[in-house]
Parts: sequence; C-alpha cells; structure tokens
Amino acid sequence: MTKAGAMGPSRVDAGSQAPEGLGVSQIKADRKTDLIPVRAQGSEEVLNRAGALIRQGELVVFPTETVYGLGADGLNPEAVRAIFRAKGRPSDNPLILHIADFDQLPALVNQDLAPFQKLMEDLWPGPMTLVFRRSSLIPDQVTAGGDTVGIRMPSHPIGRAFLRAAQRPVAAPSANLSGRPSPTNARDVYQDMAGRLPLILDGGPCDIGIESTVVDLTVEPAQVLRPGFYTPEILAPYLPRVALDPGLGPGQVLPKSPGQKYKHYAPRAEMTLFVDKSDSMEKAVRDIVTRYLEAESPDRVGLLLFEENVRPVREAVKAAGGPEPYIISQGSRSDLSEMGHSLFTNLRRFDMAGMAVILAMGVPPLGYGESIMNRMRKAAAGRVIEE
Repeated sequence: MTKAGAMGPSRVDAGSQAPEGLGVSQIKADRKTDLIPVRAQGSEEVLNRAGALIRQGELVVFPTETVYGLGADGLNPEAVRAIFRAKGRPSDNPLILHIADFDQLPALVNQDLAPFQKLMEDLWPGPMTLVFRRSSLIPDQVTAGGDTVGIRMPSHPIGRAFLRAAQRPVAAPSANLSGRPSPTNARDVYQDMAGRLPLILDGGPCDIGIESTVVDLTVEPAQVLRPGFYTPEILAPYLPRVALDPGLGPGQVLPKSPGQKYKHYAPRAEMTLFVDKSDSMEKAVRDIVTRYLEAESPDRVGLLLFEENVRPVREAVKAAGGPEPYIISQGSRSDLSEMGHSLFTNLRRFDMAGMAVILAMGVPPLGYGESIMNRMRKAAAGRVIEE
C-alpha cells in the first residue's frame, strides 16, 4: 500500500463527554455559518477569507482525506479554547496541529528530525500524525499540558490550500460535537456545527473516512497510539519494531493522542458489535438474527451488515416470521477501504432513521481491520460479542 494521494487511495467522488460545566446543550449556537463549496482551482477568494479568519482567532472547518477538521490558529491559546467550546470537548484531550509544508515543522518540535526524514518524505502528505517533543511555541491548550505534540500534513488539495492561506499551524480535531461520529462530508458537519462558527469549506466527501494513524516518535521503538490507514506493516520499513501501543484505549491520565481517553464516534443509538473470529461470519449472522428477533421494538433496530450477508439475514428473519429489518450495507467484506470510508456516515444514517439500537458486523482485527475495529469498539462503548 502506498501513500494516500491528494484525494486518498481509491475514491475521488461522491466520542467524548463535555467538559465539566459545559454541556453541549449549554453552548450557544446562534452565529451565521456559511457552507461554501470549494474546488481545487478557482477558489482563491474563499480560501483567502478562511485564512484571514484563522489569523483573526476564528474557527473554520476544512476537509482532509480522512475526516473534516475544526480548525483554529494553533499558536493562539484563545482560539484553541474556542475549539473546545464549540465541540463540547474536554480540555484534557489533546489536539493535532496541521501544517501545509515541511518548512513549518522544525519550529514546532524540540527533537532531531533526521532519523524520520525518509518516513516523512514517503508518507507525508498523507493520513499520518507524528508525535514529537513540543517546542516552546506551542501553547498548553493544544497538548493538554503534555510535553509532546501531534503534527500532521494532510494530502487533500483543498485542505492544504487552506492551510497555506492560514499561514499558521492549524489545531484541529474532527468537526463534530464531542462523542458523535466524525464527519466525512460537509452536510454532516453542518448538522453538528451550524451556528458555532463562521465558515465551513465544503471539499466533497472525504476519501478514507477514519482518522489518521498516530505514531509516537518520542519512544523507542515507536508506537502507534491510534491505528489508521497506515498500518504497522506499512510503517515497519521506516520504523523497525513499531507496534501498537499496549495501552491503546482509555485509562491514560495524560494522553498523547486524541481518542485515547474518552468515548468517541458514538451514534445516538445503542450499538452492539458482532465479530466471528473465524472470519466466516456465520456465527455473527446467527447472533444478529437472534438478537433482532428478540428485540421488543424491532422497527427501531438497525442492522449494519456486509453485502454478502444482507440476503441471508433477510431470509433468516423472514423464515422466522420476523418483520422486515432496516439494513445498511457497509460494502463487501473483501473491501475494508469501503467499510472504513462509509463507517461514520452509516452510523449517522441510523440516527437519522430513528433507530434506537444498531447491531453491527465487525471484522477480525488484522491490518487495516484493526484500525476500523478501533473505531467500532469505541462507537459500541465496549458492547462487543467476539468469539
């Protein structure tokens, strides 16, 4: 697998609690928010406006190849605080700094970059965040008080054009209310963030669909703090002995990466995840059908299935005399890129359909499957049936 291109690897078309005293319902959402379609060429005026807003301390939503980001001047503490207010995000959850070009990096880190030059040259721009020792330029609000900072150079052409227009490193988490599924299109951003900021740059659907791989370069060997499109197998030629952080998940007092401490990516519906480790999916199908037929209100139960399992599930439910299920396909089980691309959008579709329960099929946590399962486990808040 090679570096994700300007619009990602394959397609070019169409979590948290609120901080104490700042519940999402208490946050004013009464500003005029412009949602403006942006193309790679011919959008200088709106990009210049977006850059000026960042320099003025405002928030701007911008597209990346992974998910949409909620951006602010990463060197302005007050602007960074506005991100936490807009999202209802805990202030002890660190942010990632986004840069457009390599020459921005040395001033932001207090670490020798030479050992990682080949890694950055080959895999940046792309869906990878690197954790370095921070420089004194970076405010505590970005790092949650820690001594490290995550930095990323996205490959989305509109995202990079925006970052160049900003003339600043841009701090940005995903552009959703905290705890909700990350947005992979501007429509979903608007649903969550309208009234909380002045401008959303609509660059079309994100290609990859799950957040960047986060790699900690302050430890030896390097550790993957958050799995993503770049798996440990892809990173290994550049970072010998790289491995998933054994403490991946909740419980760290001072997290180095977003997504390590709080519930994330959750739909409003209660989600249960079914995984058949044999990869046959037979047991997962049986479990889903049984749970669906036993539901008190099956009309409010949604099923997230692979395309290969849609017909068997429908036939099993019909044979048992159950009602027609509400099913969303996450594509073929053989195409994990499609599963990742559509995951967050599908979770939001269940909420829009009024589902109270989601019964979802997962995959064995191997390669890119581990990255997708990381998000699905968090979305299910630990409700995983895996045998």
